[in-house]
Amino acid sequence: MQQRTLGRQGLTVSAIGYGAMGTTFAYGPGDDTESIAAIRAAHELGVTHFDTAELYGWGTGERLLGAALAPIRDQVTIATKFGFTPPAYAPDSRPEHVRQVVDASLRNLGTDSIDVLYQHIHDPAVPIEDVVGVMQEFVHAGKVRYLGLSNTDATQIRRAHAVHPISVLQTEYSVFSRESEELFPTVDELGIGLVAYSPLARGFLSGAVQPRDAYAPDDLRHQLEWWAPEHFEANVAVVAELTAIAEGRGIRLSQLALAWILAKRDDVVPIPGSRNTARVAENAAAADVVLSTDEVARIDALSRDVRGKRAMG
Repeated sequence: MQQRTLGRQGLTVSAIGYGAMGTTFAYGPGDDTESIAAIRAAHELGVTHFDTAELYGWGTGERLLGAALAPIRDQVTIATKFGFTPPAYAPDSRPEHVRQVVDASLRNLGTDSIDVLYQHIHDPAVPIEDVVGVMQEFVHAGKVRYLGLSNTDATQIRRAHAVHPISVLQTEYSVFSRESEELFPTVDELGIGLVAYSPLARGFLSGAVQPRDAYAPDDLRHQLEWWAPEHFEANVAVVAELTAIAEGRGIRLSQLALAWILAKRDDVVPIPGSRNTARVAENAAAADVVLSTDEVARIDALSRDVRGKRAMG
């Protein structure tokens, strides 16, 4: 698989990554054996960048990913995040909390170093300079290689980058969610790469979208505006138009959506996730899809018809 460089500090990863949130969090109960098989299948298909977080099952997601990647640890990059506290899911980037969480993440992942460490969400109670100062301690100790931010704004990015180089901004970005394009001038100026989470719009662009009532009661999609009754049919209509473009190219809707992200910038890496090995293969194959300028413009136009806000921010 083609590689992409994120930031100016030397981080190079596969053009398509793997987001492991759904293995233990947000989308109903999963099967660990199935998830591990999907993760290893992704690597066999050329995926080298794997993303998780403390939040995803409060450590269970990290342990699952660490176990899956243990035999190939030296062939992959692993990213994780801190910044929440149970049980209220409230932001918590107090320095003492960050130190505890990162040490726990190292144990959970079964590794002596984390390739990319993110602050998961901005904590208004803690100056970002203090947060990055603690993150930098782990870099100096050899326990973290690169630093990243997620779910934040341009001001916080600039302040953080002034303390220690930020290599990556992870943000929600898809045909359905383009708000983060407002941050592109900032990351371009500072030389920060992008990782796109929820690149398939929480499954709306997977080719298998269903009304919210079809999902498990604890599924995140019950809370998302894209699935709200007043928005759902309009968004399904957008998907139908996108599907027609995909079929015209002989590819899947999901591949079209991922290829669109890759076409928008040379330094963006989407991290779709799936517990299904066939879906993983479809996602990985999107790295070989090159869209024309006209196709990108048509998709851009359709994105403006999406109804409802994204999950965060």
